[in-house]
Amino acid sequence: VGQAAYSASKGGIVGMTLPIARDLAPLGIRVVTIAPGLFSTPLLAGLPEKVRKFLGQQVPFPSRLGDPTEYAHLVQALAENPMINGEVVRLDGALRMQP
Repeated sequence: VGQAAYSASKGGIVGMTLPIARDLAPLGIRVVTIAPGLFSTPLLAGLPEKVRKFLGQQVPFPSRLGDPTEYAHLVQALAENPMINGEVVRLDGALRMQP
């Protein structure tokens, strides 16, 4: 409940990824979207430990919050692979938020 605007904004980004990649291809620019799940960020660090633990347990596997180094590792892998273009990569441990 109350996630319609959030969902619409995410859908807009996902929907723009491929067309923008095609538009920028002649310039040699690739476009890749990373769709992160729940990560251990300063925002979540402000939550009580009990809440952070609960959120981490919602992630199917691995059942924890993501680490920023894992995000950085994905960025590096995407940058190093020149064939990845126009794609949305989920980095969320198979998490799907409940309504």
